[in-house]
Amino acid sequence: MTKITVKANGPYLVEGADIVDETGASFPVEAGKPIALCRCGASRTKPFCDGSHVAIGFKAAETVATFKAK
Repeated sequence: MTKITVKANGPYLVEGADIVDETGASFPVEAGKPIALCRCGASRTKPFCDGSHVAIGFKAAETVATFKAK
């Protein structure tokens, strides 16, 4: 099962899925070890989080409660 956890003012933590780029190259997510995806835009290791959100004082506008499924 895939699980995505939205961290307050931090990254998206992805568990139980493979990350695939536009060429089809896959970056498997090891079971029990989530991958942190950047959502602040400042990471030097995009799409992965490098902790830059802390240094820039990132404040997320959304939480899970504000998302609406389409």
